[in-house]
Amino acid sequence: MQLSKTEEQLMQYLWKRKKAFLKDLLEDFPEPKPATTTVATLLKRIADKGFIDYKLFGKSREYFPIIKKTDYFSKHVNGLIKNFFNDSASQFASFFTKETNLSTEELEDLKKVIDSQIKKQQK
Repeated sequence: MQLSKTEEQLMQYLWKRKKAFLKDLLEDFPEPKPATTTVATLLKRIADKGFIDYKLFGKSREYFPIIKKTDYFSKHVNGLIKNFFNDSASQFASFFTKETNLSTEELEDLKKVIDSQIKKQQK
């Protein structure tokens, strides 16, 4: 299941905090801040989608993520590769390296990451 852009923004704040009350999350938004009811609605939708849960403290809810940020991002990237690059990681890598204007140093760093992963998989 996908998150909307605003839901994703709220999840970013919650992943960063690890757990938070609505008022804490509201503080993270830049000005002009959304209405409290808007954030409450977003939290309900995200909870209904199974991304977060909460603990009750009286009438207040302390929210926490159920889905790890890395797991969400991994699914996102894999979906992107599947849907836009014919399920080809090499087509994605080619596009990424050509279209993002990476410096030679950044490309070298990327090459080191890939070489390191190849070594790990060969063991």
